[in-house]
Amino acid sequence: MTFQEWHERGKYFRYRDVHRIFYQQAGTGPVLVLLHGFPTASWDWHKVWPLLTAHYRVLAFDFIGFGFSDKPRKYDYSLMDQADLTEAIIRDQGIREYHLLTHDYGDTVAQELLARHYERSHTGGPGTEPELLSLCLLNGGIFPELHHPRPIQEALAGPLGVLLTPFLSRAKLKKNFQAIFGPKTQATEQEIDEFYQLIQYQNGKYLFHRLIRYMKERVEHEQRWGAATCLGQLPQRLINGGFDPISGRHAADFYENVVTDPDVVLLENIGHYPQTEAPEAVVAAFLAFQSERFG
Repeated sequence: MTFQEWHERGKYFRYRDVHRIFYQQAGTGPVLVLLHGFPTASWDWHKVWPLLTAHYRVLAFDFIGFGFSDKPRKYDYSLMDQADLTEAIIRDQGIREYHLLTHDYGDTVAQELLARHYERSHTGGPGTEPELLSLCLLNGGIFPELHHPRPIQEALAGPLGVLLTPFLSRAKLKKNFQAIFGPKTQATEQEIDEFYQLIQYQNGKYLFHRLIRYMKERVEHEQRWGAATCLGQLPQRLINGGFDPISGRHAADFYENVVTDPDVVLLENIGHYPQTEAPEAVVAAFLAFQSERFG
């Protein structure tokens, strides 16, 4: 599926009866929900899409403020709200139980969903929310102390971040992506064009100083999200691009040391976007995880 076809074939869900949220859904079988990273969108998953939809009913959407979803200027963007959005669209689709495959920003949204899962399981009773069955994480800032953001991310998160947004050009995006992709799996010029179109849609780059607040949220909720991730009661795997300077091998090593019964697949020489750089390897590791845990 081309970038244009992805956009044209997408559908929209109304979040809080106001905001249009772009999503794709295809396939049959157990439900798999995909959560994308910052600063891109659900298009990040297009290379694994046909491989996953052959086995699952797959739902992918653009978080509010990202991709082809609405990007309201006056909005309190937060990871908590994105978790609310995730549960809202899952309920809207009539889904009762689901698996998660997530990346980067989406990892932290997944950590909040994981914390909610454990809280609900402790209260007992049948519950009314869809049930999370498993979680598979790709590279992301799962543990804030191990997260090494790019200089532009730190600058955007600072007090003068709003002044930097007009200068977030395609050239800067390319430079930053070159630094975080693997040496032999660099993004093509076409891929950089597509990533930048997602950012530019509805002038989305002018929201970056608001969206980047997620890094502060990670620190604020570190204990809650870290505890849920380390518990290890729900089937959980980390697939990690080891070459990634942001959350690569160093994060995977830490994960193995602190998570109960850790399950880690390290992809050597792959950077921050494993699903783009090594889609077949990611799907193979994910399917093996599901087969091991669910038969």
